Amino acid sequence: MSAGVMMLRGALGNRSLVIGLALSLVFVGAALVSFVWVPQDVGAMDIPNRMKPPSGAHPLGTDHFGRDILSMIMVGARTSIAVAVVAVVIGMGLGVPLGLAAAARRGSLIDEVIMRGNDLVFAFPSLLIAIMITAVFGPSAVNAIIAIGIFNIPVFARLTRGAALSLWTRDYVLAARVAGKGAVRISAEHILPNVTNLLIVQGTIQFSLGILAEAALSYVGLGAQPPIPSWGRMLADSQTMISLAPHMAIFPGMAILLTVLGLNLMGDGLRDLFDPRIRRARQ
Repeated sequence: MSAGVMMLRGALGNRSLVIGLALSLVFVGAALVSFVWVPQDVGAMDIPNRMKPPSGAHPLGTDHFGRDILSMIMVGARTSIAVAVVAVVIGMGLGVPLGLAAAARRGSLIDEVIMRGNDLVFAFPSLLIAIMITAVFGPSAVNAIIAIGIFNIPVFARLTRGAALSLWTRDYVLAARVAGKGAVRISAEHILPNVTNLLIVQGTIQFSLGILAEAALSYVGLGAQPPIPSWGRMLADSQTMISLAPHMAIFPGMAILLTVLGLNLMGDGLRDLFDPRIRRARQ
């Protein structure tokens, strides 16, 4: 039986991975569908029908401006997912090369500078970094991406360095060095492919944290700005009306909860799938 078939069977038999993937695909699908169709125009206000409970015309009800909540959740999924994806790409794109460079030059000045820089970023909470950035450049989704992406860089740098350090002592890496390959080529050809599984798992985790961070920034007014729908902004708008229209807070909150839960379950499932020690323990 081929390795691909065995991995597919393992994936289908992993309950966390299947449930997490299904939940994630629901909201990714909603975001993609919203590019071509939404039940109602998210920019159209209908004051006579504001704060209406769920009904046939509005399956999830309306907000304080009479806008359809289902449509806003679908469009808001685009904002949350886009911010989280780009922030993870920034974190991976800068953090992984830094981690590989630090591992290749272990104990050198480059290693110390990179790791102390990571410690410096970790010393500031991501929300504080976002406040500092938006204080200078103004609140926007782009600045939220920058803030979350900056916090992701040391996460991937530290993970990559830790995983790569043990690989630099392996026989095949020593053979590559004897063959005359440089540190950059060894990192690209031998180290990076062997840490990719860890990066994929961490990427899903950081993706879920990015959605939470974007919602938190939008909640305090530092993320996507109106009229762009955002799950965090929807929660902020509902906080003073929760006793009159609880559905305004329940449905955006459930969207955040289920998306983050799905991504975390998918991350756990991928970890179980890629980690041979866990696979052997369960066999």
